[in-house]
Amino acid sequence: MITIVTIAGMRGEHCKRAVFMALTPVAGIRSAEVSLGRVTIDHDGSVTEEELREAISVTGYVIADVAHERRVLPLVDSHVEANPI
Repeated sequence: MITIVTIAGMRGEHCKRAVFMALTPVAGIRSAEVSLGRVTIDHDGSVTEEELREAISVTGYVIADVAHERRVLPLVDSHVEANPI
């Protein structure tokens, strides 16, 4: 599952490192890509919005918005042959 978090007030590299380090101990997070004002978090689906808010609040920032993207597998039509000859 992908969660995109918007954070107001981040201004530099130190801010990005602080947010990344705050997310490190949160169980279930596979990776986090932190840019100014935005964090894209790949996790196993067990991470709650409250856990993210608590972790990031340690840095002094507040989450402005949270969006979730669920990965969807493409549907395969079982009536179409995979390798027609």
